[in-house]
Amino acid sequence: MVGLPPTPAELRALRKKANLTQKELAKKAGMSQSLIARIEAGDVDPRVSTLKKILKVLNDVSEIRVSLKNVMHQPVITVDADETIGKAVDLMWKRGISQLPVMQEDRIIGSIKEETILKKLKDENIKELLNLTISHLLEESFPIVSIETSLDEVSRLLSSGSAAVLVSEHGRMMGIITKIDLIAKHMM
Repeated sequence: MVGLPPTPAELRALRKKANLTQKELAKKAGMSQSLIARIEAGDVDPRVSTLKKILKVLNDVSEIRVSLKNVMHQPVITVDADETIGKAVDLMWKRGISQLPVMQEDRIIGSIKEETILKKLKDENIKELLNLTISHLLEESFPIVSIETSLDEVSRLLSSGSAAVLVSEHGRMMGIITKIDLIAKHMM
């Protein structure tokens, strides 16, 4: 059985729920703002293809905005590159996390992971290791994605070996997503 198409009022509600203006929706759907306005006012009965374009944009935008914000952790817990490895271990233990973005002068320069620290413990004296600065075990930065990135893209990045993905909006770190966050999201 095929569902009924949304009414003009339902389309308007969906657009507002997606936090889009008529102009933004029109641009993303490849049509004019005046057409969107006429459809929402009930003055025009849109073609099925036009309705599909509108609904696809609304669905995609809603999924992106809701998904990343619902999955990511805030605030992003970071550690300075000049801090000791012991400080990073203490922070990970207290926060129940296994990796940290590493900062230097308000800029992310890399990461540190508990797995790397554990591997290094085999070769080093624990006291000496914990007193070294984080820069001695600095690894590459986690990928940074826009808040508008799809959850599928974040999943792909995590599946390809990244321990975490940082979420940014207008150049500001908004959150962090790890593999367990994605798993927990699918369990809900």
